[in-house]
Amino acid sequence: MLGPQIDEDNLILEEVTFYEAMCHFTTIFWKVLFATVPPIGMLEGKAAFVISLFYIGVVTAVVGEIAAVLGCVMGINQSVTAITLVALGTSLPDTFASMTAARSSEFADSAIGNITGSNSVNVFLGLGLPWSMATTYWYYEKGGR
Repeated sequence: MLGPQIDEDNLILEEVTFYEAMCHFTTIFWKVLFATVPPIGMLEGKAAFVISLFYIGVVTAVVGEIAAVLGCVMGINQSVTAITLVALGTSLPDTFASMTAARSSEFADSAIGNITGSNSVNVFLGLGLPWSMATTYWYYEKGGR
């Protein structure tokens, strides 16, 4: 018999729930799109970094536009839309990652690390980076006053 041999006694199959199947099929566009990121071996990872950064910008623009349209349709003020819808959209992936980590780990150490790490990044970058940019701008704009 030619070709690979399959030992059916040791074959591992997992049942796929309806929820898992729906999540897979609704995100297939993004999976195919992100599969176009080149491997990190190309140009010492620079190509992967640039293309990934471009995709992050695209996804950010898509989320911003969807939130703006949804807020306009529902008659919600833009500041309220930004605080609620966009914040929810950026925090839900962290929530699902923590949930997956908690389910797959015996002691949920990775879930705790993910929760504290994502919140730390959100606070330190979300507050620190704009503050640093503003202080640098005002320092050079107003001559250090």
